[in-house]
Amino acid sequence: MIVEKIMNCTAVAIIQARIRSERLFEKSILPLCGIPMLLHIIERAGAIEGVSKVIVATGNRTDNQKIEDIAAERAEIFFGNEYDVLSRYYLAAKQYNPDYIVRITGDNPFTDVDLASSALAQAVSAKTDLASISDIPVGTAVEIISFGALEQAYMNAATDYQHEHVTPYIKEHPELFTISRFSPPEKLRKPSLRLTVDTVEDFSLATAIYDRLFHGTFFPLSRILQLIEAEPQLQLMNKHIEQRPMTHSQERI
Repeated sequence: MIVEKIMNCTAVAIIQARIRSERLFEKSILPLCGIPMLLHIIERAGAIEGVSKVIVATGNRTDNQKIEDIAAERAEIFFGNEYDVLSRYYLAAKQYNPDYIVRITGDNPFTDVDLASSALAQAVSAKTDLASISDIPVGTAVEIISFGALEQAYMNAATDYQHEHVTPYIKEHPELFTISRFSPPEKLRKPSLRLTVDTVEDFSLATAIYDRLFHGTFFPLSRILQLIEAEPQLQLMNKHIEQRPMTHSQERI
C-alpha cells in the first residue's frame, strides 16, 4: 500500500552530518556495536519505502573528509556550507530534483523505518509541504519536505537561524505551506523519552540499547520501548538532558 501511494513521486533521504558538533565532538561517527553511528543511520534511511537514494550532506571543512571516508560506499556525499544548513540541504537535493525529501540528522541512530515510510506515504497522498510524526521519542522521527517548499525556504529565508536549520521558514509560514503532523500508534507514543545522541549521556544510552538489540540489522522503535519497559533504569542515563531549541545557533549538524 505504501509503495502504491508513492510510486508516482521520487523521494531521497538526506542525512545532515558533520564532524565539528559542539556538545559531542565527532558524534556522527562514534561506534555503536563497532560500526560508526552514521552507517547505522544510512542503513535505516535506505530501508524507508519510496526512498531511491541516500545522500549525506556535510560541511565543506576539510575535517569532514572523515564523513566521506566512512560513508562514501553506502551513500552519495555532498559537501556544502558548514554553517548554512538550509543552503547545504537545498543544494544537495537540487542535484537529484526529487519530489520529496526525507530529512534525517546524523545524531539519530534510532530513526524508525516503518514510521518514516508511513509518513512519506501520507505526505505524498495528502500533497503536504512539510510532514512530521507527533509524540514519539526525540530522535526517532523524520521530516518529509516537498522540494518546492524547500526551494522557497532557500530563496526567502532571511534570519540566521532559518539558515542554520532546514525547516524554520516553512514552519513559520503556515499561510504559504501545507503542514501536517501524523499520529503514530498509541503504543509508540512516548515523547518524554530521549533517543537522540547529542551528549555523552545520550551516547551511553544509545550504546546500551544497541548492545542489547542490534544483531546485524536495524530494529524498530517498538523493540526499544519494550526494552525500556523491561529495564526502566536505562532512561535515567540522559533524562536530565534538555533538548535545545531550534533557535539555538549551535544546534546545527
